[in-house]
Amino acid sequence: MSVFFIASLLLVAALSFGTTNDLGNAYFGHSLANIEALADPAYRTVLLRSLAYAVLTSAICLVIAYPVSYAIALHSGRYKNALIAMVVVPFFANYLVRMYGWSTILSDQGPVLSLLYRLGVPRSFHIVNTGPGVVAGLVYGFAVFMVLPLYAAMERMDTSLIEAGRDLYGGPLRTFLKVTVPATRQGALAGIVLVFLPAMGDFVSAQLMGGPNQIMIGNLIQEQFYGGQNWPQGDALTMLLMAVLLIGMAGYLRRARKDEAEAVR
Repeated sequence: MSVFFIASLLLVAALSFGTTNDLGNAYFGHSLANIEALADPAYRTVLLRSLAYAVLTSAICLVIAYPVSYAIALHSGRYKNALIAMVVVPFFANYLVRMYGWSTILSDQGPVLSLLYRLGVPRSFHIVNTGPGVVAGLVYGFAVFMVLPLYAAMERMDTSLIEAGRDLYGGPLRTFLKVTVPATRQGALAGIVLVFLPAMGDFVSAQLMGGPNQIMIGNLIQEQFYGGQNWPQGDALTMLLMAVLLIGMAGYLRRARKDEAEAVR
């Protein structure tokens, strides 16, 4: 797997210095034009938007996943496996199909907005073709990747710590923040990485849930490969995306090693 990954990565990196002819055929080369083009303000805007959407998606998924994982792991009893199945099974469906369904549900004629309009929400309010719509699609698409690591972390946690926390800290919220959150930090970090990485490079949600002003870097890469037939520029954008993702992964690994060292002490 490492050989295939490294070989593919080297090909992408090499072609990012290439050129295309009038027919759109890509050739290896040593041009810096594709790298220099990344300084274009339009690319920077899209990259920052993608980063913001991915961070916001990770935060929302974390807020949603903590109570869900807590309830299933510690308070579901014999229904634990059934509840986990209810969380996981819907995600067996194709991602594109789920996004089409989500865009239909949240469209102006869908059941959600139709109900809100009847309740008095102004007709100018929309979800699809907006930034919040893109984030809603990303949350729906990747929330399960946050629930499962947190659930596993809470299952491994010693529940007597919670009882001791209640004796020492008092209220449920303070016990949760002082005991449960630190004890499940590794699961939360793993979930953040599992959500952030695919959300950063996603293009389906932005395509179906967002308008032309909500495109993400994944949409730019797709357009360069399939629309503009400019593979070298698409490879340059891919390398930029991978650099951002590698920074995030390096931060996670550093934090994980630090936590392991503290646990050993």
